[in-house]
Amino acid sequence: MNHRKIIGALFLSVAASIWGGMFVVVKSVVGVIPPVELVWLRYLVAVIVLLVMMVVKRVRWQWDWRNGRLMLLIGLIGYALSIVTQETGTLLSSAQLGAVVTSATPAFMILFSWALLHVRPTRGDLISLVLASAGVILIVGLQFTGRRVLLGALCLVIAALTWALMSVLVRMVDAKYDGLQVTFVGTLVAFVTLTPSTIANWGSIAHVNFLQPHIWLSILYLGAISTALAFVIRNAGLRLLASNLSGLFFLFQPIVGALLGWLFLGETLTIGFALGTLLIFGSIWVALRLR
Repeated sequence: MNHRKIIGALFLSVAASIWGGMFVVVKSVVGVIPPVELVWLRYLVAVIVLLVMMVVKRVRWQWDWRNGRLMLLIGLIGYALSIVTQETGTLLSSAQLGAVVTSATPAFMILFSWALLHVRPTRGDLISLVLASAGVILIVGLQFTGRRVLLGALCLVIAALTWALMSVLVRMVDAKYDGLQVTFVGTLVAFVTLTPSTIANWGSIAHVNFLQPHIWLSILYLGAISTALAFVIRNAGLRLLASNLSGLFFLFQPIVGALLGWLFLGETLTIGFALGTLLIFGSIWVALRLR
């Protein structure tokens, strides 16, 4: 494995682990702040942090309509629709289920990569996908009970589908564009898109005491860490690894999400979680070796 793959694997693993923790934070605060308004606050913080990062790094701004349209789609599909459905699904179900169901992203990435990038899946892709899918099924177990949970699971599937499409769109943006600019534009588009709805429903958060440590620390984590930092790390990792392979590292998310859900929210872990985790790690190893 060359150095680019090692660094890319590390970046993607860190980003996915951060997102695994994000589900626990969302679950703990989304009952106080509704999903759309929570995403809006998250992006308000992220836009500020990303702007500071761009100034410090002295990113050279570039723009052309082809890549501009792609970045707009990244913001609308990935940063707005995907995250809103993700947080809605987590509200309706659990942090563990949210982390696991959205880990179906790699399967969708393979399909979108084939359709948009003309990247045919390799033998390693297919074997690792089977192992990963089996691992996810074992971790989820029989949690799909009740109308509320089923609706949450549907939202999470939509989140996984749109996130996969967005991940492939990121790879379609010209490599000359700095990853910070791509992340900033996508985040800004999502922030602007959600602003009218947030203003119209401002009463739903007017009562929230934002001075409570739990509230402002949660928003800070969601905006600065799981959005600004993790998105930049993820975009860098996507450019270092092939699209099909990079999607598999998203599978660190359910492992971290399930563990933290058990540790902080009292959600149950089963033997299926342990076996599923082994299969997910095995799927990543197969994907790395059979290329």
